Amino acid sequence: MSKARLILALDLETFEVASKLIDELEDSVEIFKVGSQMFTAYGPFIVRYLQSKGKKVFLDLKFHDIPNTVASAVKSAVGLSVSPNNDAGFEPLYMLTVHTAGGKEMLEAAAQAAKSHAQALGVTRPLIVGVTVLTSTDKDPNLESLVLERARLAKQSGLDGVVASVEEAAAIRRELGKDFLIVTPGIRPGEASINDQKRVATPKAAIQQGSNFLVVGRPIIQAASPRRAALQILEEMK
Repeated sequence: MSKARLILALDLETFEVASKLIDELEDSVEIFKVGSQMFTAYGPFIVRYLQSKGKKVFLDLKFHDIPNTVASAVKSAVGLSVSPNNDAGFEPLYMLTVHTAGGKEMLEAAAQAAKSHAQALGVTRPLIVGVTVLTSTDKDPNLESLVLERARLAKQSGLDGVVASVEEAAAIRRELGKDFLIVTPGIRPGEASINDQKRVATPKAAIQQGSNFLVVGRPIIQAASPRRAALQILEEMK
């Protein structure tokens, strides 16, 4: 991947607010993250709404259960790539998360389920990235070794990459190579509040450490002008 890409975390309470934000960011944001808040409230509807508008969806539900259950959940997620109305501009599901704490058998089951079900449906397989350690976790001297261990496990199990903070990104990039994807949340422009995050970084710092995708939520959502805030972050990412 030649350059880092912005993901907007669509962590909002209502569809009405979300749809206005999506429209405002129409020309600036291509990838939207749908997490547990929006998916619990609106389910596949919010995913298909974004897809119908030609947007890429990062489904961040952090599947973590017994292997068979996770494999079934991944199959259901892959099914979201099928357009219900055969829309020409419909975007297949772009990326989803599983939690690396689930272990090798679970991760392998997720990777295999995504591959086989995408082939069966004739759709593009979504990227699968493994959550290592949440960026709200306090800093700890042993954290990098744990993240690296989980990143190695993710790659061995057939995942495309991991979700990790900027503090571990450089080590992951050095050890696991240029083709292993790194999704970095906790991105904050220099003047933004860190809120409940503990391990944060500016867009520039994250890119310098090797991140492929930068996940930004509140600094854009809560800005007086979300579009202007998004464009400023994109400019810094250049």
